[in-house]
Amino acid sequence: MANLKEVKQRITSVVSTQQITKAMKMVSAAKLRRAQDKIVQMRPYSQKLTNILNNVSASQDGAADIVFAQKREVNKVLIVPVTSDKGLCGAFNSNVIKATNAAIKGQFAGKEITILPLGKKAYENFKKREFSVISQFYQVFTDVSFDNVRAAAEFAMNAYVAGDFDQVVLVYNEFKNVATQIIRTEQFLPMAKENNGEEKVAETDYILEPSRSYIIEELVPTSLKIQFYKAVLESNASEHGARMTAMDKATENAGELLKELRLMYNRTRQAAITNEILEIVAGANALGGK
Repeated sequence: MANLKEVKQRITSVVSTQQITKAMKMVSAAKLRRAQDKIVQMRPYSQKLTNILNNVSASQDGAADIVFAQKREVNKVLIVPVTSDKGLCGAFNSNVIKATNAAIKGQFAGKEITILPLGKKAYENFKKREFSVISQFYQVFTDVSFDNVRAAAEFAMNAYVAGDFDQVVLVYNEFKNVATQIIRTEQFLPMAKENNGEEKVAETDYILEPSRSYIIEELVPTSLKIQFYKAVLESNASEHGARMTAMDKATENAGELLKELRLMYNRTRQAAITNEILEIVAGANALGGK
Protein backbone atom coordinates (compact mmCIF):
# COMPACT_ATOMS: atom_id res chain seq x y z
CA MET A 1 0.00 0.00 0.00
CA ALA A 2 1.29 3.49 -0.90
CA ASN A 3 2.45 5.69 1.96
CA LEU A 4 0.55 8.83 2.99
CA LYS A 5 3.07 11.25 1.48
CA GLU A 6 2.85 9.69 -1.99
CA VAL A 7 -0.96 9.64 -1.96
CA LYS A 8 -1.13 13.24 -0.73
CA GLN A 9 1.22 14.36 -3.52
CA ARG A 10 -0.96 12.63 -6.11
CA ILE A 11 -4.09 14.29 -4.72
CA THR A 12 -2.41 17.71 -4.91
CA SER A 13 -1.33 17.02 -8.49
CA VAL A 14 -4.80 15.90 -9.61
CA VAL A 15 -6.47 18.88 -7.93
CA SER A 16 -4.10 21.21 -9.79
CA THR A 17 -4.80 19.44 -13.09
CA GLN A 18 -8.55 19.61 -12.48
CA GLN A 19 -8.35 23.37 -11.92
CA ILE A 20 -6.50 23.78 -15.23
CA THR A 21 -8.94 21.65 -17.24
CA LYS A 22 -11.90 23.45 -15.67
CA ALA A 23 -10.42 26.83 -16.57
CA MET A 24 -9.70 25.66 -20.15
CA LYS A 25 -13.29 24.46 -20.44
CA MET A 26 -14.60 27.88 -19.42
CA VAL A 27 -12.27 29.66 -21.86
CA SER A 28 -13.32 27.36 -24.71
CA ALA A 29 -16.99 27.93 -23.85
CA ALA A 30 -16.53 31.69 -24.15
CA LYS A 31 -14.64 31.37 -27.46
CA LEU A 32 -17.16 28.84 -28.77
CA ARG A 33 -20.00 31.31 -28.35
CA ARG A 34 -18.31 33.88 -30.56
CA ALA A 35 -17.15 31.30 -33.12
CA GLN A 36 -20.61 29.71 -33.27
CA ASP A 37 -22.25 33.08 -33.86
CA LYS A 38 -19.89 33.74 -36.78
CA ILE A 39 -20.55 30.45 -38.56
CA VAL A 40 -24.31 30.59 -37.96
CA GLN A 41 -24.39 34.04 -39.54
CA MET A 42 -22.10 32.98 -42.40
CA ARG A 43 -24.03 29.87 -43.51
CA PRO A 44 -27.17 31.58 -44.94
CA TYR A 45 -25.04 34.13 -46.81
CA SER A 46 -22.77 31.46 -48.25
CA GLN A 47 -25.68 29.23 -49.27
CA LYS A 48 -27.62 32.07 -50.90
CA LEU A 49 -24.57 33.31 -52.79
CA THR A 50 -23.90 29.78 -54.05
CA ASN A 51 -27.53 29.35 -55.13
CA ILE A 52 -27.48 32.64 -57.04
CA LEU A 53 -24.21 31.66 -58.71
CA ASN A 54 -25.59 28.25 -59.71
CA ASN A 55 -28.68 29.88 -61.20
CA VAL A 56 -26.76 32.52 -63.10
CA SER A 57 -24.18 30.10 -64.46
CA ALA A 58 -26.91 27.62 -65.43
CA SER A 59 -28.70 30.33 -67.38
CA GLN A 60 -25.89 30.55 -69.90
CA ASP A 61 -24.02 27.79 -71.72
CA GLY A 62 -23.36 25.84 -68.58
CA ALA A 63 -20.12 26.58 -66.79
CA ALA A 64 -17.93 26.48 -69.90
CA ASP A 65 -16.96 30.14 -69.61
CA ILE A 66 -16.08 29.95 -65.91
CA VAL A 67 -12.35 29.33 -65.59
CA PHE A 68 -12.74 27.91 -62.07
CA ALA A 69 -15.22 25.30 -63.28
CA GLN A 70 -13.17 23.91 -66.14
CA LYS A 71 -12.31 20.27 -65.52
CA ARG A 72 -9.17 18.56 -66.72
CA GLU A 73 -7.38 15.28 -66.13
CA VAL A 74 -6.35 15.09 -62.50
CA ASN A 75 -2.62 14.56 -62.05
CA LYS A 76 -1.67 17.21 -59.49
CA VAL A 77 -3.80 17.69 -56.39
CA LEU A 78 -3.67 20.40 -53.73
CA ILE A 79 -5.15 19.26 -50.40
CA VAL A 80 -6.01 21.84 -47.73
CA PRO A 81 -6.32 20.16 -44.30
CA VAL A 82 -7.74 22.54 -41.68
CA THR A 83 -6.66 21.79 -38.11
CA SER A 84 -5.96 23.86 -34.99
CA ASP A 85 -2.77 25.40 -33.65
CA LYS A 86 -3.10 23.67 -30.26
CA GLY A 87 -3.98 20.26 -28.93
CA LEU A 88 -6.09 19.13 -25.96
CA CYS A 89 -9.19 18.95 -28.14
CA GLY A 90 -9.80 15.22 -28.37
CA ALA A 91 -9.68 13.64 -31.82
CA PHE A 92 -10.32 16.96 -33.61
CA ASN A 93 -6.91 17.19 -35.30
CA SER A 94 -6.27 13.48 -35.73
CA ASN A 95 -9.59 13.02 -37.56
CA VAL A 96 -8.60 15.64 -40.17
CA ILE A 97 -5.17 14.07 -40.63
CA LYS A 98 -6.69 10.59 -40.92
CA ALA A 99 -9.21 11.80 -43.51
CA THR A 100 -6.42 13.48 -45.47
CA ASN A 101 -4.29 10.33 -45.41
CA ALA A 102 -7.30 8.25 -46.47
CA ALA A 103 -7.91 10.55 -49.45
CA ILE A 104 -4.23 10.42 -50.45
CA LYS A 105 -4.14 6.61 -50.30
CA GLY A 106 -7.58 6.12 -51.82
CA GLN A 107 -9.12 8.73 -54.10
CA PHE A 108 -5.80 10.35 -55.06
CA ALA A 109 -3.56 7.30 -55.09
CA GLY A 110 -0.79 7.74 -57.63
CA LYS A 111 -1.35 11.49 -57.97
CA GLU A 112 1.18 14.22 -57.26
CA ILE A 113 0.09 15.58 -53.87
CA THR A 114 0.81 19.03 -52.42
CA ILE A 115 -0.38 20.05 -48.95
CA LEU A 116 -1.49 23.56 -48.03
CA PRO A 117 -1.99 23.23 -44.26
CA LEU A 118 -4.14 25.64 -42.28
CA GLY A 119 -3.27 25.21 -38.61
CA LYS A 120 -0.03 24.35 -36.86
CA LYS A 121 -0.94 20.72 -36.19
CA ALA A 122 -1.45 19.93 -39.88
CA TYR A 123 1.74 21.78 -40.79
CA GLU A 124 3.83 19.87 -38.24
CA ASN A 125 2.37 16.52 -39.27
CA PHE A 126 2.88 16.82 -43.02
CA LYS A 127 6.12 18.81 -42.85
CA LYS A 128 8.00 15.87 -41.33
CA ARG A 129 6.73 13.54 -44.05
CA GLU A 130 7.61 13.26 -47.74
CA PHE A 131 4.90 15.63 -48.99
CA SER A 132 5.48 18.98 -50.64
CA VAL A 133 4.12 21.53 -48.14
CA ILE A 134 3.17 25.17 -48.75
CA SER A 135 3.95 26.80 -45.43
CA GLN A 136 3.06 30.49 -45.68
CA PHE A 137 -0.58 30.19 -44.58
CA TYR A 138 -0.54 27.69 -41.70
CA GLN A 139 -0.70 30.42 -39.03
CA VAL A 140 -4.07 31.67 -40.21
CA PHE A 141 -5.69 30.88 -36.83
CA THR A 142 -3.58 33.45 -35.01
CA ASP A 143 -6.06 35.95 -36.46
CA VAL A 144 -9.15 34.37 -38.01
CA SER A 145 -10.21 37.16 -40.37
CA PHE A 146 -11.53 37.20 -43.91
CA ASP A 147 -8.45 39.07 -45.16
CA ASN A 148 -6.06 36.38 -43.87
CA VAL A 149 -8.17 33.51 -45.18
CA ARG A 150 -8.69 35.27 -48.51
CA ALA A 151 -4.93 35.27 -49.12
CA ALA A 152 -4.85 31.46 -48.84
CA ALA A 153 -7.95 31.11 -51.03
CA GLU A 154 -6.49 33.39 -53.72
CA PHE A 155 -3.27 31.40 -53.72
CA ALA A 156 -5.18 28.15 -54.35
CA MET A 157 -7.39 29.77 -56.99
CA ASN A 158 -4.50 31.39 -58.88
CA ALA A 159 -2.48 28.16 -58.77
CA TYR A 160 -5.45 26.24 -60.20
CA VAL A 161 -5.95 28.75 -63.02
CA ALA A 162 -2.20 28.67 -63.81
CA GLY A 163 -2.37 24.89 -64.14
CA ASP A 164 -0.15 24.17 -61.12
CA PHE A 165 -2.92 21.94 -59.76
CA ASP A 166 -5.75 20.08 -61.43
CA GLN A 167 -7.91 19.78 -58.32
CA VAL A 168 -8.13 21.49 -54.93
CA VAL A 169 -9.73 19.71 -51.97
CA LEU A 170 -10.65 20.99 -48.50
CA VAL A 171 -10.58 18.65 -45.47
CA TYR A 172 -12.11 20.14 -42.33
CA ASN A 173 -14.47 19.61 -39.39
CA GLU A 174 -18.00 20.88 -39.93
CA PHE A 175 -19.61 22.21 -36.76
CA LYS A 176 -22.87 20.49 -35.85
CA ASN A 177 -23.04 21.04 -32.10
CA VAL A 178 -20.73 21.22 -29.09
CA ALA A 179 -20.23 17.46 -28.92
CA THR A 180 -20.38 16.61 -32.64
CA GLN A 181 -18.08 17.59 -35.50
CA ILE A 182 -18.44 16.05 -38.96
CA ILE A 183 -15.38 15.48 -41.15
CA ARG A 184 -15.83 16.91 -44.64
CA THR A 185 -13.66 16.17 -47.67
CA GLU A 186 -14.97 18.78 -50.07
CA GLN A 187 -13.94 19.60 -53.62
CA PHE A 188 -13.07 23.28 -53.83
CA LEU A 189 -11.84 23.45 -57.43
CA PRO A 190 -13.01 22.81 -60.05
CA MET A 191 -16.38 24.11 -58.90
CA ALA A 192 -18.85 21.30 -58.33
CA LYS A 193 -22.36 21.59 -59.77
CA GLU A 194 -24.01 20.00 -56.78
CA ASN A 195 -24.50 22.02 -53.60
CA ASN A 196 -23.52 19.49 -50.91
CA GLY A 197 -26.74 17.56 -51.41
CA GLU A 198 -28.94 20.54 -50.56
CA GLU A 199 -32.29 20.95 -52.22
CA LYS A 200 -32.00 22.73 -55.54
CA VAL A 201 -33.69 26.07 -55.79
CA ALA A 202 -35.97 26.99 -58.67
CA GLU A 203 -34.34 28.91 -61.48
CA THR A 204 -34.81 32.66 -61.22
CA ASP A 205 -34.80 35.12 -64.08
CA TYR A 206 -32.30 37.72 -62.84
CA ILE A 207 -31.85 41.14 -64.40
CA LEU A 208 -28.08 41.50 -64.58
CA GLU A 209 -26.26 44.80 -64.97
CA PRO A 210 -23.91 45.67 -66.58
CA SER A 211 -23.75 42.19 -68.13
CA ARG A 212 -24.04 38.51 -67.31
CA SER A 213 -20.38 37.77 -68.03
CA TYR A 214 -19.21 40.67 -65.86
CA ILE A 215 -21.39 39.54 -62.96
CA ILE A 216 -20.06 35.99 -63.20
CA GLU A 217 -16.46 37.21 -63.36
CA GLU A 218 -17.03 39.14 -60.14
CA LEU A 219 -19.35 36.70 -58.41
CA VAL A 220 -17.45 33.45 -58.91
CA PRO A 221 -14.18 34.47 -57.17
CA THR A 222 -16.16 36.04 -54.32
CA SER A 223 -18.25 32.90 -53.88
CA LEU A 224 -15.14 30.70 -53.79
CA LYS A 225 -13.44 32.90 -51.20
CA ILE A 226 -16.59 32.84 -49.06
CA GLN A 227 -16.70 29.04 -49.36
CA PHE A 228 -13.06 28.84 -48.25
CA TYR A 229 -13.68 31.24 -45.35
CA LYS A 230 -16.76 29.25 -44.31
CA ALA A 231 -14.66 26.06 -44.04
CA VAL A 232 -12.20 27.88 -41.76
CA LEU A 233 -15.04 29.24 -39.57
CA GLU A 234 -16.58 25.76 -39.37
CA SER A 235 -13.25 24.36 -38.22
CA ASN A 236 -12.73 27.18 -35.73
CA ALA A 237 -16.11 26.60 -34.07
CA SER A 238 -15.56 22.84 -34.12
CA GLU A 239 -12.18 23.23 -32.43
CA HIS A 240 -13.62 25.15 -29.47
CA GLY A 241 -16.51 22.72 -29.19
CA ALA A 242 -14.16 19.73 -29.24
CA ARG A 243 -11.84 21.32 -26.68
CA MET A 244 -14.74 22.24 -24.40
CA THR A 245 -16.03 18.66 -24.53
CA ALA A 246 -12.56 17.18 -23.97
CA MET A 247 -11.82 19.47 -21.01
CA ASP A 248 -15.24 18.77 -19.49
CA LYS A 249 -14.56 15.04 -19.69
CA ALA A 250 -11.05 15.52 -18.28
CA THR A 251 -12.49 17.49 -15.36
CA GLU A 252 -14.99 14.70 -14.66
CA ASN A 253 -12.25 12.06 -14.82
CA ALA A 254 -10.11 14.09 -12.43
CA GLY A 255 -13.03 14.26 -10.00
CA GLU A 256 -13.47 10.47 -10.12
CA LEU A 257 -9.74 9.95 -9.62
CA LEU A 258 -9.79 12.31 -6.64
CA LYS A 259 -12.52 10.24 -5.01
CA GLU A 260 -10.41 7.10 -5.38
CA LEU A 261 -7.25 8.79 -4.14
CA ARG A 262 -9.00 10.31 -1.10
CA LEU A 263 -10.49 6.93 -0.25
CA MET A 264 -7.01 5.41 -0.59
CA TYR A 265 -5.58 8.21 1.58
CA ASN A 266 -8.17 7.61 4.32
CA ARG A 267 -7.60 3.86 4.23
CA THR A 268 -3.83 4.30 4.38
CA ARG A 269 -4.15 6.81 7.21
CA GLN A 270 -6.53 4.52 9.11
CA ALA A 271 -4.16 1.59 8.63
CA ALA A 272 -1.26 3.69 9.95
CA ILE A 273 -3.29 4.76 13.03
CA THR A 274 -4.34 1.16 13.69
CA ASN A 275 -0.72 0.01 13.50
CA GLU A 276 0.33 2.71 15.95
CA ILE A 277 -2.43 1.72 18.39
CA LEU A 278 -1.43 -1.95 18.13
CA GLU A 279 2.19 -1.05 18.80
CA ILE A 280 1.21 1.05 21.86
CA VAL A 281 -1.03 -1.71 23.23
CA ALA A 282 1.64 -4.30 22.62
CA GLY A 283 4.23 -2.14 24.38
CA ALA A 284 1.93 -1.51 27.36
CA ASN A 285 1.20 -5.22 27.69
CA ALA A 286 4.89 -5.99 27.54
CA LEU A 287 5.66 -3.50 30.32
CA GLY A 288 2.73 -4.56 32.53
CA GLY A 289 2.97 -8.28 32.01
CA LYS A 290 5.40 -10.62 33.68
